Amino acid sequence: MKIGLLTHSVNPRGGVVHSMELAHALFDAGHDVTLMAPATPGQQFFRPLRCHSALVPVASTPADMVAMVGSRIDAYVDHLSLLLEHTHFDVLHCHDGIGGNALATLQERGLIDGFVRTVHHLDNFVQPQLMAWQQRSVVQAQQVLCVSRLWRDVLQQEHGIAAIDVPNGVDAARYSPTPHAKDSALAQRLGIRSNGPVLLCVGGVEERKNTVRVLQAFIQLRAQMPDLQLVIAGGASLLDHSAYARTFQALLQASGCSRDVLLTGPLADADMPGLFRLADVVAMPSLSEGFGLVVLEALCSGVPVVASNIAPFTEYLQAGDCSWADPLDASSIARAIQQALADNDRQRIAASAARLAARFSWQRSAALHAGIYQNLTAREASPCL
Repeated sequence: MKIGLLTHSVNPRGGVVHSMELAHALFDAGHDVTLMAPATPGQQFFRPLRCHSALVPVASTPADMVAMVGSRIDAYVDHLSLLLEHTHFDVLHCHDGIGGNALATLQERGLIDGFVRTVHHLDNFVQPQLMAWQQRSVVQAQQVLCVSRLWRDVLQQEHGIAAIDVPNGVDAARYSPTPHAKDSALAQRLGIRSNGPVLLCVGGVEERKNTVRVLQAFIQLRAQMPDLQLVIAGGASLLDHSAYARTFQALLQASGCSRDVLLTGPLADADMPGLFRLADVVAMPSLSEGFGLVVLEALCSGVPVVASNIAPFTEYLQAGDCSWADPLDASSIARAIQQALADNDRQRIAASAARLAARFSWQRSAALHAGIYQNLTAREASPCL
């Protein structure tokens, strides 16, 4: 099949990683895949691609969210309108509201028969226009997919949409506990210390990631573990998290722990496997996730994990896979971190990683997607009775 996958950015966010890994797995299975994303001048995908790719030109990102999203929708519509004049896709599949709205517009214009939309999670935007665009991207899709039972149930109960649950995967060859010669150089370059435990959070400072409560937990732990270092990696996002970041910075300055908290900002993709190996525990007490790829990546790297005791984490993690935390309670997060550091059983972590990697592979995800695509194309080709 000829498949077009649309994602919202070239940056290493969860939905973009999902789109890229799915594109590679479909390509390796023999499909003709093109991964598309908006890109400002000079931008490229954060990781080299094996499949075809297309960068949709957009101007420098506007500060206003509605203007930014609207401009990217328009850019996709313009790009695909020209592309569809000489290229036919069996399936067009988007992973966010930007691509979804572009495809909905093309569908309304009669340029495509339908599209597939994966919902990783839904946001609660303050701006009505963003909420309207998000809703349109879902309800206009021919088929909606999601990455967890949690979001499948939300779509059914709150939107009346029968979505299909198609989970993520993890690249267990890329994320490995085997040390690499470059790990120590990475630690030195970033400023990660070796004289105490390292607590790693991935995703930057934002409310959904619960970073303020992680900092509160870290401040509590410093009383017993003065050598503990908090590393917060990543943060490339199209959304505006500045108000939450100011709250985080105010707490950090008042705590007196600034020298022990490292914010790396967005990192090169090649740094991520080594970064996991440098950590003593990875904390992901998120308030909301579509799936939580970081958990699988950390476990495959041999690192104990703290996760929120809520779905979707409770769907695929068993007792012993992680240390559970109440994401609304900083003290609970602190206790879970302590437990993870104290109960660092490498053999148990390896067993958890092996079981989860066998269950969640990109090859299996691609096969499930291909079956859904084939059913849709067969339905379209069937004559009306």
